[in-house]
Amino acid sequence: MPIRTVGHRATTRSLSFSASVELLLEAARFNDEAHRLVADLPGLVPKGIYRFKSHEEANAFDSRCLAERMSKIAQQRKTI
Repeated sequence: MPIRTVGHRATTRSLSFSASVELLLEAARFNDEAHRLVADLPGLVPKGIYRFKSHEEANAFDSRCLAERMSKIAQQRKTI
């Protein structure tokens, strides 16, 4: 089985005692988008117990749930 690249390692930020305005704004935007993803809709993954045969199957399920959530949000935004 060949090795596949799934993603790229994010750049690590160095720790400092003084906060950067750019990093604070970036974190605030990320936080706002994360909250918008879960706003006004029930849970991202339907309740229940899930058993998967592989990690790939579990990841596909997570991706499907996320895509459904994003489409519901897009539909709500169109109607407003």
